[in-house]
Amino acid sequence: MSDASLIEAAAAVRENAHAPYSGFKVGAALRTPSGAIHCGCNVENAAYPEGTCAEAGAIAAMVAAGEYAIAELVVIADSPEPVPPCGGCRQKLREFAVDGDVPVIMATTGGEKRIMSVAELLPGAFGAAHMGKR
Repeated sequence: MSDASLIEAAAAVRENAHAPYSGFKVGAALRTPSGAIHCGCNVENAAYPEGTCAEAGAIAAMVAAGEYAIAELVVIADSPEPVPPCGGCRQKLREFAVDGDVPVIMATTGGEKRIMSVAELLPGAFGAAHMGKR
């Protein structure tokens, strides 16, 4: 799957976001090593901060489908510049990234994009190895 197809998937699911409070809709689409695509959108809640980020939704969909590794991720928003994942989502991405080189494509609905690796987004990340797990 091309970057463009993954961006299209994220843009499509972004339209389903539930953002009545901020009005800031975000979509995410990830590809696993098997080639499967899993999508998520932000879901706000009046009891802030009980909402869910788009990236977390895509990860949950991946895990629910029985997969546990991210090969590539796109996050898209209607913003003047590409929006990076929040700190919590960076840690979630690190948990499931195949390695630190996994690309995270941050895109705008206007067509701008920026690409960073998971390791660049979260240097010095805490991981399973810190707990003696591999």
